[in-house]
Amino acid sequence: TIVYTDIDNFWVAFDSVKTTTDSLKQLNILQRLYVDKGTPGLKAFMQAKGYTTEAWLDCIRSYPKYWASIRPKTLKIKAVNKELDPYIAKFKKTYPAFKPGNIYFTIGAMRSGGTTQDDKVLIGAELATGDPEVDISELPANTQNWLKTYFGTYPFKDVVLLNMHEFVHTQQKGRGNTLLTQTILEGTADFVAELVTGKVPAMAYMTYGKEHEIELKEKFKEEMFLDSYGNWLYNGASNNFGVADLGYYMGYAICKHYYQQAKNKSAVVKELIELDYSNDETIEKFLAKTGYFKEGFNKTKLLKSYESKKPTVTNLGGIANGDKNVDASITEMTIYFSKPMVKNRMSINLGEGGEANFPIKKSLGFAEDGKSIKFQLELKPNHTYNLVITGRGFRSVDGYPLVDLPVSFKTK
Repeated sequence: TIVYTDIDNFWVAFDSVKTTTDSLKQLNILQRLYVDKGTPGLKAFMQAKGYTTEAWLDCIRSYPKYWASIRPKTLKIKAVNKELDPYIAKFKKTYPAFKPGNIYFTIGAMRSGGTTQDDKVLIGAELATGDPEVDISELPANTQNWLKTYFGTYPFKDVVLLNMHEFVHTQQKGRGNTLLTQTILEGTADFVAELVTGKVPAMAYMTYGKEHEIELKEKFKEEMFLDSYGNWLYNGASNNFGVADLGYYMGYAICKHYYQQAKNKSAVVKELIELDYSNDETIEKFLAKTGYFKEGFNKTKLLKSYESKKPTVTNLGGIANGDKNVDASITEMTIYFSKPMVKNRMSINLGEGGEANFPIKKSLGFAEDGKSIKFQLELKPNHTYNLVITGRGFRSVDGYPLVDLPVSFKTK
């Protein structure tokens, strides 16, 4: 079943919101006319993406040109119904164990064009129907950059493909704990959606991935057992390759390679969809079985090798970690690194005692060579200070996160 109710309800609420400038009244209108009347799909989308009535109101008030230009496009989505039916039928042929679910077309608060929850496919029409004509001029610069690229792919043309991708997710079980598991989960969705529709997403990761698979393969192999996947999935283009979401391509390439080698194609589709994605060992055995890495792989060695390439903090200038006799008149601390670092990324967390024990006032910037960064300090006599220099932000130029370093010292 395809449900559009939320789109109609949203625009009724949207028009009613415009009849007052009182923000409390606006909030009440949105709650009453949109959220309270929401389908199970809208409720699921709110849960999956953390949407709130306040988030919708903030978007409506902040980006009037965006909403005016996207509105007519969201209303065209009802025509998709006829397009989807034959592909749902083909999905059932491709995978006879297909369990049908509902597709909910909703209006979100600009965080996701599509996701799933249990048997529900959830589509955010305010993004999924966009194209280059949509006015994004009021949005923050980073959001504009993302939407310019995304809308340049004319996502509405691929709304059937998007739905098939999400439908695959409703058939899968578990979620990845490692980069490898999550990429195969996403790659399976892209690959099976291609079998059903004959199309792949018109996204940069597909084009770039096919052209650079050899180098991507080596880098992916190095990182595939990590439990973080910010370099490869659900990211922007600010990684070493300059292309977002390349993990989708790697997962797709692994699945396609396996499928092409197999004699029983339908058995492969069944196996891909029914993998237990919450079991890392199962997915590792599956990868070995695919033969994608002809030379094989050794998980322990790969993890050890990756750790050895991470940059470290070599010293803190005039302050020694653990020193209990630091001069309180010191106003600066320089952190030195073992490798040149990316200069627009940093991360220092509060340590024990929180803000009361945090000595840093502000950053004074990186050195020209990227091998050190200076901070202004504000110290009091006879006081213990704690902080954690972390790899969440600090990253070497060659793409490795910093080894975390807790720092503690006391002034005299």
